[in-house]
Parts: sequence; C-alpha cells; structure tokens
Amino acid sequence: MKVTMIAREFPPNVYGGAGVHLRYLVQELRKMISVEVRCIGEQNVNEKNFSVKGYQTWKSLTGDPQISKALQTIATDLSIVNDFLDSDIVHTHTWYASFAGYLAKMLYSKPLVVTCHSLEPLRPWKEEQLGSGYKLSSWVEKLAIESADRIIAVSNMMKDDILKYFDIPYEKVKVIYNGIDLNKWKETKTDYTLNEYGIKGEYALFVGRTTKQKGMIYLIEAAKDIDSNIVFCTSAPDTKEIEDEIRQKLKWTKNTFWINKLLKEEQYIELYSNASVFACPSIYEPFGIINLEAMACKTPVVASAVGGIKEVIIDGETGFFVEPANPKQLAEKINLLLKDKKLAKKFGEKGRKRVEKYFDWKIIAKQTKKLYEEIINC
Repeated sequence: MKVTMIAREFPPNVYGGAGVHLRYLVQELRKMISVEVRCIGEQNVNEKNFSVKGYQTWKSLTGDPQISKALQTIATDLSIVNDFLDSDIVHTHTWYASFAGYLAKMLYSKPLVVTCHSLEPLRPWKEEQLGSGYKLSSWVEKLAIESADRIIAVSNMMKDDILKYFDIPYEKVKVIYNGIDLNKWKETKTDYTLNEYGIKGEYALFVGRTTKQKGMIYLIEAAKDIDSNIVFCTSAPDTKEIEDEIRQKLKWTKNTFWINKLLKEEQYIELYSNASVFACPSIYEPFGIINLEAMACKTPVVASAVGGIKEVIIDGETGFFVEPANPKQLAEKINLLLKDKKLAKKFGEKGRKRVEKYFDWKIIAKQTKKLYEEIINC
C-alpha cells in the first residue's frame, strides 16, 4: 500500500501541532507501508518506500498581502497535484492541503482521507490574519471535508463539531487521537537551555504559537498572582499585531521569561521536565499535543476545560481544569501545585502512565493503516 500525505508542514518546517502530528505519524507508518509526503517548502528526500517533496507558490501572486496569502496556498496546491500521483490513497492535513486533496480525488480517482486538526468556522480570529482570504480557507476546508471518503477527528469533541458544521454522514468520521514518541519525550533533567536563557528557580511553563487561540494573554494577566516565574515559549505569530500586543503586555510583568523563537525538541523536553507546572490556557483546542508532551515529561498540567483537552487530561489525577479566559482560576490552580509538591509529583507520574497507555504513536499509526485498508477494500 502507498499513501500520499499532503500538508503545509513537514520537517524541517514545523511550527505547530499539525506538523508535529505528521512528522511522527509518518515515522511510524513508513515502517508498515510506502509513504510519500507533498508539502510546502524545499524538501527533497528519496528513500526506499519513503519520499518528501516540497513545493513553492507562484511568485506572481503579490497583490493584497492578506488575499495573496490565501491565493498562494491554492497555487501551491495546484503545483502539488500537477505532479502525477500513483498512490492508493491521499491523506490531507489542515486547510492548506484541502484543495490539493480535493483535486487529487477528482483528477486521479483516489480515495481521500482528511484529518481535521482544527476547523475554520471555530477560528474567526483567523480573519485578522487572512482578511477576506478567510472566506477562501473556509470554502476549501468545507469542499475537502464534504468530498472525503473518511474524515479523521483528533478527538470526540472534534467529531461533534465536524458533524455540526459540515454535511456528512456520522459513519464517515473516525476518531483517532494524536500521539507522542515515548522514547524521545521523557523526563530529562539537563539544564543547558535554562542556563542559556538565564532561567533560575521554579517556573510554570507555556508552549505554543502566538495566536489568540492559545490564550496566552490570560496567563500573562495571571502572572502577578502566580508564586513563581513563568516561561513563555512561543513562535509563528498569526500577525505582527498579536506579537506586538504580547510584547507590550509582558513588559509590565516582573516574573516572566519570553523565548520568542522555535527551539529544538531536546530544548523543549528540558523545559517541560524542569517545569513545576505546565499551563495550557487555550480558548479553542481540538486536541493539544503540548499537553501530551508535558505529561510524557512527568509535568502536571493546568489547562482550560475545552475541546480535546478534556479527553487528554483527567481532572484531579493528571492535572487541573480551569474555565477558559479565567486568569484568577489559572493562578489558583498553578499556585496549588507549586505549593503541594507531593500532589504535583503524583499528577506527573499518573500523566506519564496515561500517555504510555493511550497515546503512543505506534498505536495511532496502526489505527490509521487499518482505516486505509477499510477504505480500499470497501
């Protein structure tokens, strides 16, 4: 069997959860089947049963910056599909690959699988990034989802949302969780990253893109009431305006460190492992791989009770839930774990065990392969 994965992100160009997902899913799938990845970039890898090719947009698309950004994605998708496709199945990730997936199904008569990592109707703030291009991203997402042979939802919450916003039958949607590489993501008490950025003493940790979705602003508002330092690790801002807003608000805090760049995986592992608490204040989170990363490193989590987070964390066992957009609750629960070291350690240990039991990428890859087989054989 051969599958063609189409996505915006693939190593070394990974900036968000969808890219992390694809990297590790492909790592496991290629042990069982042939995998071809087509993505946005300049990658060029050719190995036995595995290849990666990056595609560029059309340089002539330089009109209105916001509209051009959406059109450039469509242009790249056209280039992706222009190369002959001989796979048994096509599998797309995020709206950036939606149009390519739809065209591949239509032009090459290939079954289409769409993994939904988020949904455009539930991210209205994306209009700040894309302007009226947001209408285009929403349209191509709808086109691909409603044309797909199967849709993978990364959580049960996501499945409910897909059925609510799109005209598709219930049986077409399959829930397959995100996963974690348990051999790589584990407690690692090095300190070179801490020393590099001058981080001393206890700290709570935030990791995520600079976007309204991640709720970073509420953790900044809670900072004055938190009894430790807070380390913010961010990258890939949606807009310069959002990045500037975060920068301005952090100026008024005294207990924060801001690492505003994409780090290496081993640096994130170190930061998770040494953190007393991990904070995930998202206002929308279909799954949240960052919580798996923290739990794999035995770090207790305080997270918003939204979306797929409620299927990853067990409140009162591996972490605490708080209301979204509630700085007061964030501070209270973080302080509780900072104070009660025994409870924090207990949460961390149980978090690691939960990840080992339910979220190993090997399990997720086998479930995905089984789904491919069901589609091809039906």
